[in-house]
Amino acid sequence: MRDRRAKRARILLVEDNRVNRLLLARHVELLGHEVVAVEDGLAALQRVQQEAFDLLLVDIHMPGMDGIELMEKLRAHPELRELPVIVTSAVEGMDSIVRCVELGAEDYLHKPVNLVLLKARINASLERKRLRDQQRELVRRFATREVAQDLEAEGFALGGRRVQATVLFCDIRGFTTLAESQPPEDIIELLNTYYTLMFAAINGHGGVVNQMIGDGLMAIFGAPQPLPAAGQCAVLAAAEMIEMVAQFSEEQRAAGRPEIRIGVGIASGDVVAGYTGTRQRATYTCIGDAVNVAARMEAHTKVAGHAVLFDAATQAQLAGALPSEPIGPVQFKGKTSSVDVFALVLA
Repeated sequence: MRDRRAKRARILLVEDNRVNRLLLARHVELLGHEVVAVEDGLAALQRVQQEAFDLLLVDIHMPGMDGIELMEKLRAHPELRELPVIVTSAVEGMDSIVRCVELGAEDYLHKPVNLVLLKARINASLERKRLRDQQRELVRRFATREVAQDLEAEGFALGGRRVQATVLFCDIRGFTTLAESQPPEDIIELLNTYYTLMFAAINGHGGVVNQMIGDGLMAIFGAPQPLPAAGQCAVLAAAEMIEMVAQFSEEQRAAGRPEIRIGVGIASGDVVAGYTGTRQRATYTCIGDAVNVAARMEAHTKVAGHAVLFDAATQAQLAGALPSEPIGPVQFKGKTSSVDVFALVLA
């Protein structure tokens, strides 16, 4: 009888022998799982690219694309490499089995398959998959999708690489005064709504939010994945952020709740992007002059009277996509030379 605690799984059976295929499929169904059966590796590869499966049962020796070639294809595919595979074989030779294990096979079953072992190994493989999925979900919950993908593809290592990127800083104007005048529960709710809107605008234009501190955030455009015209994408995101906040403030005003305004600073240039911190606790961020300039730009929006400011390197990437105007060179604190500052012209 199937263990009541075991979750029903969707299993792809890859077996060229029709009798073996029917019998093994029946055994797996009796364990309480859904089975889809195909007769060769090519058909299996096509199915896993089109449908979701929890586990593959794969015969090693098949005509055409055999089990080893199928596993090589799976492991080369970023979205399929973690799919658990149990290999089966009636051949005693160890070379093929060893190769499958090297390619990441979860387990091996000799034919004719022992039903007790079949159940135990399917359950063990599904449990390992559940734990991996849970771990991946935790990473994606506390890191952006792009950073999670970078971790899965490249692994974790402290340090970084030099890239061309655009950095965006944003915060809420007068947040300290606002926080003093409202209950903490209302402030948390406001911040959650604010971040929901900002993430939507930034992610929608290819950016990655890598830091949130109180009411402020930092986003990167162009890392960890390259992004053509990152500066233009950042300014487009900023324009959408301003529009979203304006609409949100209208709703706040209509409900008798406090309105908010934001300031956005943007700068482009060479940065070193990667993981900084310790082996126990690290974050994905970038370091470089563009980071400092973007932060200074965001602070200067309070002085300049413009909601969105950016540097000349960002301005050069706009290509007329959005209207802007120069507001002259500004000597920022900590900079040895002045910075040419441009403002987004808002309707």
